[in-house]
Amino acid sequence: MADHFPYRIVTRRGDLTLIWRPGEGDASDEFAVDERGRLLAFHEHTPLQEHCDRNGWRLLQEGEGTLDLGVVRRWVEHPDLGSASAGLLLEAWNFFEDLSRSLSDGPPLPVQGTVHDSAYEKVFGGEALEPAAGEGAWTAEETAAVRELLRAGLDLWEQAVHGSGTGGGTG
Repeated sequence: MADHFPYRIVTRRGDLTLIWRPGEGDASDEFAVDERGRLLAFHEHTPLQEHCDRNGWRLLQEGEGTLDLGVVRRWVEHPDLGSASAGLLLEAWNFFEDLSRSLSDGPPLPVQGTVHDSAYEKVFGGEALEPAAGEGAWTAEETAAVRELLRAGLDLWEQAVHGSGTGGGTG
């Protein structure tokens, strides 16, 4: 039985908890969806635990992930407000990739190329996206590519939890 983990999303409309499961072998990490491919999202822990129990999923509480999408949205929409931590960018990037793989319907993330690879290496290496220039500094292309990817991820999130055809889930 694969382990499942709660993954809390902080939004301006209130917190939701998703069920994240790491991929086994060559399988990708993903979020749990219902039989119609809609994201499972819960407002409270009790229905989340009950859902996992009904499906025979072991829900592990340690290492629960949390992502504040409000902070991500502010950085994407207001680039003049300053830097973004590498941890925030890495968490958001990985979240949106897992979300995109989990949903059968919804707006896709941009196709990633070498500029994304370069930006991801910087994020993974712990390099904050600072407005200052210098050795190893982010290029304008890298910054734009990350913002585009995160903006598309935010659109995917909105579609998953508020759009028609996907989202809503249980909870």
